[in-house]
Parts: sequence; C-alpha cells; structure tokens
Amino acid sequence: MKNILFIVGSLREGSFNKQMAETAEKVLEGKANVSYLDWKDVPVFSQDLEVPTPAPVAAAREAVQAADAIWIFSPVYNFSIPGSVKNLLDWLSRALDLSDTTGASALQDKVSTVSLVANGGHDQAADIYRNLMPFIRTQFVDQMTTSRVNDSAWVDGTFVASEEVIADLNKQADALLEALN
Repeated sequence: MKNILFIVGSLREGSFNKQMAETAEKVLEGKANVSYLDWKDVPVFSQDLEVPTPAPVAAAREAVQAADAIWIFSPVYNFSIPGSVKNLLDWLSRALDLSDTTGASALQDKVSTVSLVANGGHDQAADIYRNLMPFIRTQFVDQMTTSRVNDSAWVDGTFVASEEVIADLNKQADALLEALN
C-alpha cells in the first residue's frame, strides 16, 4: 500500500481541517497508509537557520521523503494560504544540498494535492496552491475538495462533511492514488 502524509494546515486544537483530514483518512482506509506530519515546531524560515538544519525541519523533510504523496488540508486566511503553511513549504522546497541551491528538495517530484475548509476565499486560495505546488516541483493533482464550515461547528466544534464533500474526497483520493501508479 502507498503511504500518504497528511499535512493539516491549522495547528489549532479541534481544527476543522484536521477533522476533514480524519474524514479523508476513512476514505483511504484499506487503500493507503496515512500518517500526519507534526510540524508545529518548524521555525520561521531564515537562511541564517539553514545550517545546521533545525531538528524539526529535518524531521519534516524525512517524513515527506518517506511518503509516496502529501495531502494538505488547508484553511483559508484572508483569501490566501496560511503563512504557517507557506513557511513549511518554503522549508520543504529548499535544496537538500545547499552547495547546489537548484538541487532536489524533500518535495522534489512528490505527488501532492490540497483540500480546503473555510468560510470563503476557496477559489483564491486554490489558485495560489495551483500555482505554488508545481513551482516548488511537486506533481500536483488538481482534484481539490473544498468545503464551507457548517454553521453548527462554530457552536459545538464539530465539522460535518456533507455527502457532496465526502464524494469529492473519494474522487480526490482516487485521483491521488492513480497519480501514484
């Protein structure tokens, strides 16, 4: 079975994106192994920090390299991708060998896809990912799932994926797995 690394773009306890990732994990059950990237300690990117590589960055790179694909579950902040996710991708897209800054990164040719949970700005954030992911040399699977946060989630903290969202996650999972073959 293929190994899919989930990157949840919100570090908030009870994140709606984490809950969507858990729904996608159920969709992939029996089709792929799923793990979650722990990236909460990755520092703000600075070339001054690159050598020696910070331990949280090295661990994130190793997890990405060990995976067959990455699936990002992202909130939308001000019609864009969260700065924290962009920071992580900046670290992961840097050359592993800094003597050749155009060399391979942990993301080099990695199959990737993105899902978005937010209450607006989906199209704008999706377009940013559509441009960014190929630029940082991933093989981007542009079969995105987007969802609004159900109104009750703001009261009880529980994201409920609609039947349409679950169907879209199934299509996205199938497209991701197909890209790995």
